[in-house]
Amino acid sequence: MKIAFIGLGNMGGPMALNLHKAGHEVRAFDLSPPARDKLAEGGVAIAADAAAAVQGAEVLISMLPASQHVESLYLGNGQQPGLLPLLAAGTLVIDCSTIAAATSRKVAEAAQARGLAFIDAPVSGGTGGAVAGTLTFMVGGDAADLERARPILEKMGANLFHAGAVGAGQTAKICNNMLLGILMAGTSEAIALGVANGLDPKVLSEIMRRSSGGNWALEKYNPYPGVMETAPASKGYAGGFGTDLMLKDLGLAQENAMAVKAATPLGGLARSLYAAHSLAGQGALDFSSIIQAVQKKG
Repeated sequence: MKIAFIGLGNMGGPMALNLHKAGHEVRAFDLSPPARDKLAEGGVAIAADAAAAVQGAEVLISMLPASQHVESLYLGNGQQPGLLPLLAAGTLVIDCSTIAAATSRKVAEAAQARGLAFIDAPVSGGTGGAVAGTLTFMVGGDAADLERARPILEKMGANLFHAGAVGAGQTAKICNNMLLGILMAGTSEAIALGVANGLDPKVLSEIMRRSSGGNWALEKYNPYPGVMETAPASKGYAGGFGTDLMLKDLGLAQENAMAVKAATPLGGLARSLYAAHSLAGQGALDFSSIIQAVQKKG
């Protein structure tokens, strides 16, 4: 299929590359020259701009940082027009960004008014999952539109869930990431406490992984340097999922909780911890660097 892919960061880049490897005709774009260059090295065609990328596309996929970027891309921002008027009727739009559910619904309404199909399909699985093509997709939208998207999503992920109507995928994602933020902060506290008492972080991590404290962070994303070779912690907390992105998602969860009057005290505390970590200058580091906020100095 002819697929336009907008947003080639740590997640979007590998996702677009997997579609290319699967034989799809991918034309991609990102505002970052290094991101474009990296994907071009993998053989993916790079467009001059977003408008050029969508010419003749049967499917448009976006993976952008936040709500304002998605809204600007599709609906315009006062300076530049959005992409929706450039798409042929019947085009399938798949937004894989993690944004506010209200923004997904707003873009979907505008897309549907032009005869376009729209689903929100945020992902979980980290950069490792993006590279391996084992992501989990949480989809909001019509079941028929999901079935159209399924052959494409299956080239990038191993698990597809239909969460409900448009926006439901976003709601599922912010619930998941709120829990992830809480788990990473708690895992970091536990490891830091053990190390402060002289325990080997690798041994302690394995004990907890195989015990009642086991969780995804201990399985695949250990926050202590040197424990897990492939984790961002062992690479200076570079790459991965940034602290500021986790802070954004925790903020979305709190905004949603306020809107529906849900109690999320641990989610609120996690957001405060990540906000303080970001203010301390660590916003660009992987979110597992939150362990630095609780480590015994020296």
